[in-house]
Amino acid sequence: MATWDTRHRPDPDSSAGSADVATLFRNLCRSSPWKWQSLRFEYWDEPFAQAPDPAAPLVRAWLRRPGALRLETADGLVLHSTTGINDSKDGFYVSATRKSWLLPPHLVAPVYEEGLVRRRPEAAYGEPGFGNGRFSAALDPVELAGNAPVPLEFPGSNAVELVDVHRVDHDGRPALEAVVTPTAAYQASDPGAPLCLPGSNRVRIDLGTGVCVSSQSLEPATQDYGHWLRILGVDEYMLDDLFVAESMNLTDVRRHISWDIPA
Repeated sequence: MATWDTRHRPDPDSSAGSADVATLFRNLCRSSPWKWQSLRFEYWDEPFAQAPDPAAPLVRAWLRRPGALRLETADGLVLHSTTGINDSKDGFYVSATRKSWLLPPHLVAPVYEEGLVRRRPEAAYGEPGFGNGRFSAALDPVELAGNAPVPLEFPGSNAVELVDVHRVDHDGRPALEAVVTPTAAYQASDPGAPLCLPGSNRVRIDLGTGVCVSSQSLEPATQDYGHWLRILGVDEYMLDDLFVAESMNLTDVRRHISWDIPA
């Protein structure tokens, strides 16, 4: 769950200089693992300038960290549902390396700066994916910033160069928008589906969750590359029944249980 520090974030509309706003943007890109535990959203695997086309295909998603994901079409057809969230991992631990023993990010403490993550610790990062790697990268866009700030002696070694960082409204939620250009240091979590293509790209990062809610290449030849994500709910209670193949008949404690008393 969100800590006290991550809830008290700085205001990007304050009188901070351009360098401070760039630092704010990069720290926000590192902060997603500590800002939420469950997310309900709609996802389009294509970019839009202002809002999604009503006729464009989308998927509706329920995600609960770590590793639980359910995807449906707009008509309610289940495309994907995690089935192994309660499986034993004993064989995995015995046969694997020390990486198997890393803790989930929300159980380790990062280095904070004004309520956002400045330096990420070693942890078991990785979001559930579907379709291509851009889906997972959007949920934790650390590839736009790296795990920690670059040395002052090498300012050109940032993953992306930032221009025109400003606050915008994205589907009713505050976000930071910037034009970014990948550098030689940019390393996508999935090289086949990066958040940013070579050249200029417009990206938006949700202020409340650190999720990349929009990306689009601004180069004429690749303007159809990008995505759009609409957040519908954050840290909602999600039953295991959402993610398993067969219902476990668990009681949803949010709903009132009526007790019929015989006359």
